[in-house]
Amino acid sequence: MPTSPLPPGSAVNLGPSTPTLFTPLKIRSLTFQNRIFVAPMCQYSTSPYPPTIGALTPYHVVTLGQYALKGSSLVFIEATAVTGNGRISPNDSGLWEDRQIEGVRKVCEFVHSVGGKVGIQLAHAGRKASTVAPWLGRERGKSVVTGEDVGGWPRNVVAPSAIAWSKEGYNMPKEMTVVEIKEVVEAFAAAARRATLAGVDVIEIHGAHGYLLSSFNSPISNQRSDSYGGSFENRTRICREVICAVRSAIPASTPLFYRITSTEWMEDSPIAKDRGSWDVESSIRFAKLLPELGVDLLDVSSGGNNEEQRIMPHTNHQVQIAGRIRRELKISGLPLLIGAVGMVTDAEQARDIVQGCDSTDNLGPTAIADAILVARQFMREPEWVLRVAWWLGVEVQWPVQFGRGRFLKGSKI
Repeated sequence: MPTSPLPPGSAVNLGPSTPTLFTPLKIRSLTFQNRIFVAPMCQYSTSPYPPTIGALTPYHVVTLGQYALKGSSLVFIEATAVTGNGRISPNDSGLWEDRQIEGVRKVCEFVHSVGGKVGIQLAHAGRKASTVAPWLGRERGKSVVTGEDVGGWPRNVVAPSAIAWSKEGYNMPKEMTVVEIKEVVEAFAAAARRATLAGVDVIEIHGAHGYLLSSFNSPISNQRSDSYGGSFENRTRICREVICAVRSAIPASTPLFYRITSTEWMEDSPIAKDRGSWDVESSIRFAKLLPELGVDLLDVSSGGNNEEQRIMPHTNHQVQIAGRIRRELKISGLPLLIGAVGMVTDAEQARDIVQGCDSTDNLGPTAIADAILVARQFMREPEWVLRVAWWLGVEVQWPVQFGRGRFLKGSKI
């Protein structure tokens, strides 16, 4: 297959005027040609039954491959369950068995062939597991539990405490034993080893959105009284153990990312006034632990841990939090990169989020993050990187096969 002289999405002529968004970013052994990453997006498109349960398919090769072909420097495979009961739905992808490696390898082979890098988000759904895929018999925004008759596991949903996410649409979980916690920690490490064998370049641990690790962090969803509950140190213990286990399981040259719920948006709720909640200050405290544990980038998201959350979304509601965390890390002299995610949709916004972030003395408002992670905008516009470059006046490498389709001067795009 013909290849481009530079990876698609690379700035052709790097110079002082090149926006930071289109300058390379080096993390450990990898160099990314730009700062635009495709965030993990659940597709609910694998088989729920053996022998192909959880295995990626040609659909995933095509969907993920197009983003790399059209210029994204890092493409994440969706939340990938480390255990069978750690899936959100029976149709989730997984990497808890060796036979699931091949599907991931095929994605990696194509993305690498066009000059891109592949990440995978390793996850456990916790108390939000065994629900129906969004388009299968459920209203928009509503969850429906999945029964055993259609591949679900309603009696094997686990969580830090026996507290359901909601009275409707979610299963009542079992409180995990310490043995079960240790098994999950090892499952993350085993999945990371499989991902490495498949050729994955970057590992991300999913610690957000009310899934298992996120629910351990919150004193609202975690009401244990043992070494995994109570204090901040105890509630974050499983997260730190997973990070250490995964870091030990992958090569030293492999970047490790961590996605966090920066706040569960419960600060003003009655239960938070009684028990406390996970908030931005908690995330800053947690973030300061990560460099020593071997994490390279913190992917800053929010919410998803409680049905009573009060979010007031606007274009930069999560981006601003990412900037706040980054600033605190810089003040402390800690070398942790920050990824901003959420409602990033236009060129100027994307440029401004990372502009000047490489400056060693820049703690100002323009240095919000080191990279952006974009999801739904890529669903709408798989060629979004090429469009952003055009809008910002940056000449970037196009796939050689697409040369005749380049945007022309004066085009309305």
